[in-house]
Amino acid sequence: MDTATTDEAGAESCCAGDNTYGYADHKQDYTRRLRRIEGQVRGLQRMVEEDQYCIDILTQISAVTKALESTALRLLDEHLSHCVTHAIEAGGQEADDKLAEASAAIARLVRS
Repeated sequence: MDTATTDEAGAESCCAGDNTYGYADHKQDYTRRLRRIEGQVRGLQRMVEEDQYCIDILTQISAVTKALESTALRLLDEHLSHCVTHAIEAGGQEADDKLAEASAAIARLVRS
């Protein structure tokens, strides 16, 4: 049984019919967190514009980087526990594709 569908952007949805991803239950949390990170980045821009001390800017860059990494790891966990789990239950090529996709995503995170 094939439960994957492709959305308008070409991305595969993991569950035909309900069109939800693993993060759907926590979408507001992710949105809030990303807005907070966006604010941190704007703060970095201000720091540069205001000629702040280099180390202070680097400290804030480190904080933004950690916030993004934390968000990415949460999204990855949601993806594995929802989308990949559904694909494995479906079996076949879909399972192989989702596992390869997850592996590639993990590799990108590790390299960054």
